[in-house]
Amino acid sequence: MIKIGTRGSKLALWQAHFTQSALNDIGIASALDIIKTKGDKIQHLSFDKIEGKGFFTKEIEDALLRGEVQMAVHSMKDLPTSSPEGLVITAVSHRADPADWLILKKTAVTEGALLQLPPNAIVGTSSARRKSQLKDIRPDVVLEDIRGNVPTRLKKLSEQNFDAIILAAAGLSRLELDLSEFTVIKLNPKEFVPAPAQGVLAFQTCTTDLATRRILKKLHQKETAICTNVERKILQLFDGGCHMPLGAYCEQDATGNFHVWAAMAEQWDAPVQRVRISSSTHFELAEQVVAALKAKLA
Repeated sequence: MIKIGTRGSKLALWQAHFTQSALNDIGIASALDIIKTKGDKIQHLSFDKIEGKGFFTKEIEDALLRGEVQMAVHSMKDLPTSSPEGLVITAVSHRADPADWLILKKTAVTEGALLQLPPNAIVGTSSARRKSQLKDIRPDVVLEDIRGNVPTRLKKLSEQNFDAIILAAAGLSRLELDLSEFTVIKLNPKEFVPAPAQGVLAFQTCTTDLATRRILKKLHQKETAICTNVERKILQLFDGGCHMPLGAYCEQDATGNFHVWAAMAEQWDAPVQRVRISSSTHFELAEQVVAALKAKLA
């Protein structure tokens, strides 16, 4: 029996149940242990005002280190790029849609306007990355912080003074939410660049728990890991976390070549710099992207 540490939001529980199902398919029983994190407890501040990194993961990682759970399931984009001593990302899932979606009230839709947003639209997001890229595309938008899980944010869009919000496609798809009362603009991840590893689940264990690690290796998606490693290395080389307005997306084409799109600003309201780099290998690809971005930011 493997005990799985998870957050208690609907999306986190979907992720945990998905993992339980995958484990069950290989004959492994599991149980859930729901753990509240700092990010769950502090709902009145935007992400850039919460101190430290890993505010959706630290308490779960602490439970792992204490031996209270044998593995944790995280949205990989929430994980700091360096695991605490004694912990390791043992496996990653297939990647769901990596894109962000712009969700608009139907009354706000403005045909012919860029992103169908009205002039001076009020858009809800607490992500510095999303703020910077949206401002780059539509400088007139008014950005308002919005917190809460996915259903809560949709409820706030419906009931409060927002014209639109931005959410990850993967979370919306996984929860199979009814979006019929809204208009959905699916943003191209090569233009509106997602967070590193967006759409991927990470399975974390203790480094010394070889039995659990051997089991999870059966779930590991190597091709996904190669691309997310490039994206997360870019973030790591900038010493960045959730506060950093950085998007990075890597994909491998049918011929085996790698392509990376990255967008970064020094702060959310600063100009966004963009690069695209292709290579026949993922070796030192992140370093090439970082060098190109630093040259543009200089």
